[in-house]
Amino acid sequence: MSEHVVSTKLYYAIWIALLVLTGVTAGVAFIDLGPFNTIVALTIATLKAVLVLLFFMHLKYTSEKMTSVVVISALFWLLILLALSLADYTTRPLGVN
Repeated sequence: MSEHVVSTKLYYAIWIALLVLTGVTAGVAFIDLGPFNTIVALTIATLKAVLVLLFFMHLKYTSEKMTSVVVISALFWLLILLALSLADYTTRPLGVN
């Protein structure tokens, strides 16, 4: 197995990008976007998570088979989580928070 060496410049660039995205998240929190507040916040969080996964966890440099196994497993568990949450939500009586 060969090691991939990543330059410190790239790590600093990703770190600065994460800081900027964190600042954007904080700034957008003060703007009323109506129903798009959650969408914008989750989009920024997803971008930050992708940067961390690809570069700090070195997924960009791993084999495609391993990456696809992890992604499929994550989606499977996400679907289970959503299905169970939806089942709980739909079985609650009306008017109960």
